[in-house]
Amino acid sequence: MSRLLHVSASPRDSESQSLAIANSFLASYRDSNPEVKIDSLDLFDGHLPDFGRVAAAAKMAAFSGQEQTPDQVDFWAQARSVFDRFAAAETYLFNIPMWNAGVPYVLKQWIDIVTQPGWAFGFDPVAGYSGLLGGGRRAVVVYTSGVYSPGVPASFGLDFQSSFFDDWLRFVGIFDVTEIRFQGNALLADGEAAFEQARRQARDLGRSF
Repeated sequence: MSRLLHVSASPRDSESQSLAIANSFLASYRDSNPEVKIDSLDLFDGHLPDFGRVAAAAKMAAFSGQEQTPDQVDFWAQARSVFDRFAAAETYLFNIPMWNAGVPYVLKQWIDIVTQPGWAFGFDPVAGYSGLLGGGRRAVVVYTSGVYSPGVPASFGLDFQSSFFDDWLRFVGIFDVTEIRFQGNALLADGEAAFEQARRQARDLGRSF
């Protein structure tokens, strides 16, 4: 069965514009693709394992071929479970609000858990890094922000949100990426109309994706 993984990086639930736009995509996508299993992952639900000292040691042991301690083995199993959920999908939907010119910290935490050598990427001393999650995978990414929008002066913010996330997608091998942007909404004269337009764009994309 085909699978779509929806990763929500917003903590605002019903108040989240990025989540509302993503849900608009999902509603029409589900109608057009009833055979696809939808898996929804809320990164703010508190279930991500911490990526601290034990995790870092477990990663370095795996990277260097050393034996892991029991604590490291336990964390590595938790990390592998998070990664397997990610790798089980062929299609991805991410909703990402801008936080301080970048992405919410839990999204970076999730990325640090799943982006492991031999799982998400490989490395060759001559050729460098290569993503291991290609195979026709594709992603839709919803970006929202209050003040920043493409083309504004630097005094209105900079975009380390999509530049970081797009680079990560490519790093793990996902190159088929479609963006939906609702940005600079705090400065819009008619924000509600622009918001509804973004939701319509998401619904139209969901029907054809």
